[in-house]
This record gives sequence, structure tokens and C-alpha cells, in this order.
Amino acid sequence: MRTFTIPVAILFAAALWAGTWPAAAGESYLVVFTDNRLDPAELHVPAGAPFELVVRNADATPEEFESHDLDLEKVIPGGTEARFDIDALEPGRYEIFGEFHPDTAQGVIVAD
Repeated sequence: MRTFTIPVAILFAAALWAGTWPAAAGESYLVVFTDNRLDPAELHVPAGAPFELVVRNADATPEEFESHDLDLEKVIPGGTEARFDIDALEPGRYEIFGEFHPDTAQGVIVAD
């Protein structure tokens, strides 16, 4: 029994250190930067349930996905995507936007 305890503890610590510990299971939702806009501009998710947010940049140029409300920020090169594990949200509206095109790349996540 003792031989399993130490390796499991090491794996657990390594996963936490690397930030790769899996989040609670939940739905996956997609928003896409296209022509420097967010599509959909309003994304509805269930309140009280964790989920994965996939942000795809379909444009050729990089975009910085950001949300002050959700404490998210990441530059996403053109033609790639980023994934975020989002903890359960309280009911409400959470702004999201593209930092490089804030006048057009605006959206909101609505938890209801």
C-alpha cells in the first residue's frame, strides 16, 4: 500500500503545479473571432454549472481574448483556439471582448 501512496501524491502535486488537473465535467461552448467580431455576441450558459469555453480565432491575425469579469486574458494567434475551464457562474452577464479590436470584438456570456 505504501508504494502507491508516494507516486500518487507526486502525480497529484505535478498535475497541480502544471495546471493540468482536469476541471469538473461540464458542457463545452464555442465563441469565434471572425472579421474582428465575436460570434455569437451573446452566449447563454447555465448558471451554477462549470463549463469549458473554447475561443477560436478564425482571423489571420492574432487577437487577445479578455474578460475582466471572469479574470481571463490570452493572446490567440490567427487560425488557432484556446480553451478555458470556467467555474460555475452566478446568474448574470459577464463581458468578453477582443483587446486588439475592442470597438467591434465585443460580447457577453449570460449565465441563466
